[in-house]
Amino acid sequence: MKLNEIRDNEGATKKRMRVGRGPGSGKGKTAGRGVKGQNSRSGGGKVGFEGGQMPLYMRMPKRGFNVPNAPKLAEVNLWRLQEAIDGGKLDAKAEINGAALVAAGVIRRVKDGVRVLGEGELKAKLNLVVWSASAGAIKAVEAAGGSVKQERIEAEAKAAARLEKRNAARGKAPAPKAPLGDANKISARAKRTAAKA
Repeated sequence: MKLNEIRDNEGATKKRMRVGRGPGSGKGKTAGRGVKGQNSRSGGGKVGFEGGQMPLYMRMPKRGFNVPNAPKLAEVNLWRLQEAIDGGKLDAKAEINGAALVAAGVIRRVKDGVRVLGEGELKAKLNLVVWSASAGAIKAVEAAGGSVKQERIEAEAKAAARLEKRNAARGKAPAPKAPLGDANKISARAKRTAAKA
């Protein structure tokens, strides 16, 4: 057998039907679309339209909520960090941040920040500086003798301080903070009373 003799088995491929190519083709004139009506025209028929009946995608229940402008985070698990350290791509003694992870090929891009998840086992002592980390990941890193600095906490504290400063400039009193514990929560009536006072 030669290269020029290689071909598909008989019946493996089939030529596409070319419609509207004369009466001899069997699909001429109306090209298999019948006579008149919405579906005989180009662009006819809206996807999901059920003739006026409530379509399926509208009958289905809507659940959950998508936060608009939510930060897009690059997620990385503990096993991936350990794998990069074992492979010599990450220096466990240096500070590990988004730029270091990109340089090591652990993640493709930082996006709005890096979130560390707790899947896998971590043996190395790491000093992580990331946007956020799960409770399990923080526990595992600290158990290995490392530390996790979350930029999210600092950003939220700065935002709260800015809001408090702006409210103080406008003469607004800060909202009363509820003490910890369900039994000591401030009721809506108490909040309204405090606001009026």
